[in-house]
Amino acid sequence: MTIQSSREFAALARTAKVGNDGHRVGPSPVNAVIHYDIGALIFSQGDRAGNIFTVTSGAVRLSHLLADGRRQVLAFCMPGEVFGFAQDGIYSFFAEAIEDCSVVAHSPQEVRAADNLNAALSSLFSAQSHMLVLGRQCAAERLASFLLDMAKRQRGRRCVELSMSRADIADYLGLTVETVSRGLGKLQKDGVILLHSARCIEIREPQVLRDMVE
Repeated sequence: MTIQSSREFAALARTAKVGNDGHRVGPSPVNAVIHYDIGALIFSQGDRAGNIFTVTSGAVRLSHLLADGRRQVLAFCMPGEVFGFAQDGIYSFFAEAIEDCSVVAHSPQEVRAADNLNAALSSLFSAQSHMLVLGRQCAAERLASFLLDMAKRQRGRRCVELSMSRADIADYLGLTVETVSRGLGKLQKDGVILLHSARCIEIREPQVLRDMVE
């Protein structure tokens, strides 16, 4: 999930107060769970914004199409995470299922202001962390940060399941697919990770990864 600018965040913050019950927006009993097949489009860049979404299973990719046709992946949303905050009532990114997934759609009126703000704060902090990764780290450090983040969001599991493709990871980290593949190969050669498959990576030496990004 992502907030596109500080102006968007400020607009939301002006109408909300901080609550103390966490940053995630829980599904309302009256909201139906919506299922999407892998590759399905949830909404498009430029669509009029109508809902805020909570992922209940699977994963969702948020991406922005640049004027020159290049794609920037902004975020990968996992179960329990929220996306769909929009600036000026228009979605400025695409939301697509990168595996079979389920989401709950909430109208802004159905979601309490405190939940809105806490979810927005989490989104803002994630966006800031991602900007630091892109702005200050080399390719190996970006990969290390990415793997540690995925492990943390999967409750510290040593075997990390990746729903996204190498191309998705490359567009998220501002790298080429070849650089991502070479970087993962080097980490495996050094004994830091073990590639069980293209989508399953065992982190054998998490401290090495942490040392790389500190």
